[in-house]
Amino acid sequence: MNTLTDKVAVVTGGTRGIGAAIAGALLKEGAKVFICGRDGASVKSAVKSLANHGSAERIAGIPADVRRYEDCRKLIHGAADRFGGLDILVNNAGIGIFKLVDHIDPEEWRSVVETNLSGVFYCCREAIPLMRQRGGGYIFNISSLAGINAIPGGSAYNASKFGLNGFSEAMMQDVRYDGIRVSYLMPGSVATDFGGSPGTRARESWKLTGEDIAKAVIDLYKFPSTALASRIEMRPSQPPRKK
Repeated sequence: MNTLTDKVAVVTGGTRGIGAAIAGALLKEGAKVFICGRDGASVKSAVKSLANHGSAERIAGIPADVRRYEDCRKLIHGAADRFGGLDILVNNAGIGIFKLVDHIDPEEWRSVVETNLSGVFYCCREAIPLMRQRGGGYIFNISSLAGINAIPGGSAYNASKFGLNGFSEAMMQDVRYDGIRVSYLMPGSVATDFGGSPGTRARESWKLTGEDIAKAVIDLYKFPSTALASRIEMRPSQPPRKK
């Protein structure tokens, strides 16, 4: 079984929600974890909180906006410099703006597509050579069921996630013979702050949790290296019945 002990992982958007859950799960498995978020204070707070999952020497992070290539470069190489290399990349950072096509403005469109798609490319571009140096690695892209199911008002979000799925499948074929595995996970409804208020969580106990997604990442990493589960769809087991 593949072990995570002392593996070096980068988790984008690791300050809260799904990203924080994944970072915490990786730490519990013995990995060294480097996170980012756009707000420096949030990164500092998350690092302090995540240190409770393991040794403080195994968790670090920096503020970074994945829409900026230079920020992604600093993130990936900062992790490698801090921990001696790179084995795992979790592209989790994402945003959603849901408006009709003629209501979403160009800056909002760019923000969604650049965060959810271009940022993944930027991080992967920098991470792959470092993984090759280690003889392999694993890239996890956190997509969405919105990557296969279009919704009204979802033009920007759907475009970014449909694109992320295609990007993931092409990249998987680019790097498979370098020992680098690529999986993309498509969760349905997840009980996080994404797209809503934290106060609504108590009424949404039927939803997936960040810990559910984190467990899938850990299980995929431990999957036999002779096989690749490249695409995972995750849904709540018992969503509310449609009336």
